[in-house]
Amino acid sequence: MTLPRLKSIDTFRGLCMSWMILAHLSGWWIREEDFWVANLINIILDSIGASGFLFIAGVSIMLSQRKKLDKVTNSIQYSKKTIRNEYFFRALLIFIIALLYNTSIAIALNDYTWIWSWFILLTTSISFLIAWPLLKTSKILRVVIGVGIWIGNHYIFNIMIIYEGQTNVLGFFFYILYNGYHLDPILPFFPFFLIGTVVGDLIYDIFNRYNPENRKKVFKNKFFIPGTVIGVLLILLNVLFQFPGFLVRRTIPWLLYTLGIDLLLFSMLLAFEIFGFMERKKSYKFLFYYSFYSLTIYLAHNILYFLFLNQLNLVTVWFFIVGAFIALGLLLRTIYKKWAEKASLKYQLSRLSIGLARRIESRRVLQ
Repeated sequence: MTLPRLKSIDTFRGLCMSWMILAHLSGWWIREEDFWVANLINIILDSIGASGFLFIAGVSIMLSQRKKLDKVTNSIQYSKKTIRNEYFFRALLIFIIALLYNTSIAIALNDYTWIWSWFILLTTSISFLIAWPLLKTSKILRVVIGVGIWIGNHYIFNIMIIYEGQTNVLGFFFYILYNGYHLDPILPFFPFFLIGTVVGDLIYDIFNRYNPENRKKVFKNKFFIPGTVIGVLLILLNVLFQFPGFLVRRTIPWLLYTLGIDLLLFSMLLAFEIFGFMERKKSYKFLFYYSFYSLTIYLAHNILYFLFLNQLNLVTVWFFIVGAFIALGLLLRTIYKKWAEKASLKYQLSRLSIGLARRIESRRVLQ
């Protein structure tokens, strides 16, 4: 069976993008004396921000890779090398866009150290690149590696923080690993992507190994119950025994608490879809558009930075943020109806990576 486009993935990614816009606009537009509100929102909702985006990116990439590998067995024109090249071209294209984005930030701040800073685009591209050899490993090993990276990151960061800004070898390594460590550095955030690939593997197996009559029961027993139980336990254990430490971003309690939120939320969304609470005909809502145009939105929404910069109080800021969210959703809906994937930068990057991979494969065959 061909795995259908899962509405729950679009909904989850759309929530992540919505949170990103809420966080950015509240931080940009609110007055300095009311900035504590933006910080409070960050503390409460940040678990579905960059971590959730990387988690669902891992889910999506694994589903995509598994579907492409199935094509290899049924096509003489589609090889494993083509899949590999397409994957790396896509990662490299995102990496180039990330560096261009960072460079624009560096120019605006007149600080060129920001060219290498861990905004989500850079973290995503590096996650793609280093995840490739791990996609073929067992699910358990990927989880163990992810947790091991979190533990290692705790000690690495605490040891190397004293070298921040120093012009020596250790200072250089700190710069590479943690420059902009208040953003989304690779070591604490890559495990979300890696664990997402495990979830993607499980979903693919459920949809392709079981017929529709048994799928709901298998999903409930092999995914929904374990996913929700693990998610709830991770949330409760860290809230009850690590308070208020679980609110401190990038610490191990926060990482585990956040993973619990991601697992619980996605398990519930997928359950709603599989058990029929989400009608597929109603997929094209605002969250779908925010998911479909996620890369385009991430780059374009920065234009809004200057609109009400530090001008709105803690009451008026919400009216303008809600207005901006609705206006942007209506704009995306109009764009989708008129141009659909043609206006999606993510889709165009995918097409370009596929074209480059096939060109290399055709040259290899001709030789």
